[in-house]
Amino acid sequence: MAMIILANYFVFYLFYSINFLFGRIITSLFFVINAVAVYFINTYSVIIDESMIGNIFNTNYAESSSFFALKLVLYLVLLGIIPSILIFKVKIQKVNLKLFFKNTGIALSLIIIIVIANANNILWIDKHSKVIGGLAMPWSYTVNIPRYLIHKNQENEKEILLPDATITNKEKSVVVLVIGESARSKNFSLYGYDKNTNPLLAKTDNLYHFKATSCATYTTAAVKCLLEHQNTNELYEILPNYLDRNNVAVIWRTTNWGEPPVHIDKYQKAEDLAPNCKDESCAYDEILLKDLKQEIVNAKQDKILIVLHTSTSHGPTYSKKYPKQFEVFKPVCNSVELAHCSNQELINAYDNTIVYTDYILHSIIGELEQLKDYKSAMIYVSDHGESLGEKNLYMHGVPMSIAPKEQYEIPFIVWVSENSKQLKPQEQVSQNHVFHSVLNFLSINTPFYNESLNIFK
Repeated sequence: MAMIILANYFVFYLFYSINFLFGRIITSLFFVINAVAVYFINTYSVIIDESMIGNIFNTNYAESSSFFALKLVLYLVLLGIIPSILIFKVKIQKVNLKLFFKNTGIALSLIIIIVIANANNILWIDKHSKVIGGLAMPWSYTVNIPRYLIHKNQENEKEILLPDATITNKEKSVVVLVIGESARSKNFSLYGYDKNTNPLLAKTDNLYHFKATSCATYTTAAVKCLLEHQNTNELYEILPNYLDRNNVAVIWRTTNWGEPPVHIDKYQKAEDLAPNCKDESCAYDEILLKDLKQEIVNAKQDKILIVLHTSTSHGPTYSKKYPKQFEVFKPVCNSVELAHCSNQELINAYDNTIVYTDYILHSIIGELEQLKDYKSAMIYVSDHGESLGEKNLYMHGVPMSIAPKEQYEIPFIVWVSENSKQLKPQEQVSQNHVFHSVLNFLSINTPFYNESLNIFK
């Protein structure tokens, strides 16, 4: 704490030495941003590291507006706006060069003394550096914003193309890949949860589920990993782009965001589907199912991949993610300040999103079962999990090195039609199994195919 205070004093002293107006503007700006950051740290126990900066940059208006609360306004006014007004009103005395060097020298000396005094704790500091750095204001975001932008620019410089693929037969085959949002396996009754959150899938034939973990605890990195042939920091050609380039019909439908660049013709957002959807379900993830069967039938190619990127279990407004008839568990949390709800209310609201997910997946299976001429499969994998107050953590985004299991243990659920492939007897899979399993099911041969990452016999 002393180190942070001294570092802040030293840097802002330099700012004011350059120009009083410049110092006032910078200090006021940091007070306002700090107020918002402290609100989210206190309310949701987030850590402002590079991955959290990525979440912020990849959040759209619909998601960001769901975080609005009166408490946020109070933080902004009391910790941001009022201090900023006082900063512009207070009289600042100009110091001579001798006093400037004296003050900066004392500050630097104290910083060096603290560093030397804590030399024995260097291993502990290194181990907890992400947490410490993510909570140090304003350096958490001033350092991590440039880091994120640099890495993002490097990722998007050029997509690395994979070797061409060969389709080995003309059997009509379709895979519907459903990318879930913030769904943790712990709350699926298929995985042993004591509340019946999967009443429909539990009665579905040819349904399998595997233990799985996500590559990351935030959407952008997790979805990228899920669509890659291997977990890497490079921007390799992702599954929909690769299959589209190799004569597979690919359709992407989304109510979400944060995926890597998708280069296909049929990329459809909720607003693209809305004109042909008129009932209440169109306000929820069910809109992704609109005329889905017809899209499959109309496809010119024999091999089809449908990707449905949902947003059903994304917080903090869980109770607004499903139609009212799916509010099975009551009472529910209706506040964006999750810590203000009882633990039971919060979990009830979240569990209802899983019940709704169960219905959506069952509906997809019902559509595929009607396509008798196709070998069909549905694969449901969540991007990451979710914290619901365990260890005083909420939502997701904690760095993987310290993340609780609730944020990375995810459902991996597979259904296959009667006339198609069987699954291998295995318990644990990863998100990278998706790429190679889809290739196998659609009978696509590639030089980099990895049989050990395939779930089908």
